[in-house]
Amino acid sequence: MKRQRLTGLLALLLATPLYTFAATGQQAEGELQLDPPAAPAQASEEKGRDARGVLRAVDQATLSSELNARIVEMPYREGDRFKKGDLLVRFDCSAYQAQLAASQAAMRAAQQELNQNRQLAEMKSVGRTAVGLSEAKLAQSAAESQVYQIQTTRCRVLAPFDGQVVTRKAQVSEFLGQGMPLLEVVDNSHLEIYLLAPSRWLSSLKAKQTFTFVPDETGVPLQAELLRTGARIDESSQTITLIGKVTGPASGLIAGMSGSARFTESQ
Repeated sequence: MKRQRLTGLLALLLATPLYTFAATGQQAEGELQLDPPAAPAQASEEKGRDARGVLRAVDQATLSSELNARIVEMPYREGDRFKKGDLLVRFDCSAYQAQLAASQAAMRAAQQELNQNRQLAEMKSVGRTAVGLSEAKLAQSAAESQVYQIQTTRCRVLAPFDGQVVTRKAQVSEFLGQGMPLLEVVDNSHLEIYLLAPSRWLSSLKAKQTFTFVPDETGVPLQAELLRTGARIDESSQTITLIGKVTGPASGLIAGMSGSARFTESQ
């Protein structure tokens, strides 16, 4: 019995240090895993922010007919380049020119009638009423002549800026009504970058802030700067439009190219 007690006591003494060491080892291991800093992950997020965007031309337009007339000339086709003031469309305006000539003749006749009535009024042969009627008739003829003069100037559609033809929406010999589209034109030499960014960026954005824009079609990074922000936040997507421009060398860019913008400064 005494030997059994000694054996149990010895076993208890041997087990106690092992338990203490195991507990101490677990605590030390726990201390090694404490509080890894979260700052680097947050800092990497601040180093760059991306937004998708598209290139848009500052000067682009869809030219429409201002007359009811037949097209007789359209010298430029899709992709052709033109200069400001070049003839893009010419209409058959023989009817408008005839109306202009008739109105100008009526205006000359009204002027002669007015001169005659003024002379007669000086001789007391006619009253002031006749002179007034002649003056009103001349004014009416002059207004009609001016209308026909404006219409004849619309027989020729001239290029509003240097650019290229995007689409021909009408062809030679077609008769078009007033307001019908003729040509879609664009100037690819002056482009802006339109980006869609989270609205939470708004408080940290500033004018002339630099960023990099990479068009998907070329893959060449372009240096750009922020010009202005949109006037309204989209409440459904919580995004805002940012408008920038390319500041570095750029060639081969055309409107409609899309790509990614990266703001490398801290937002």
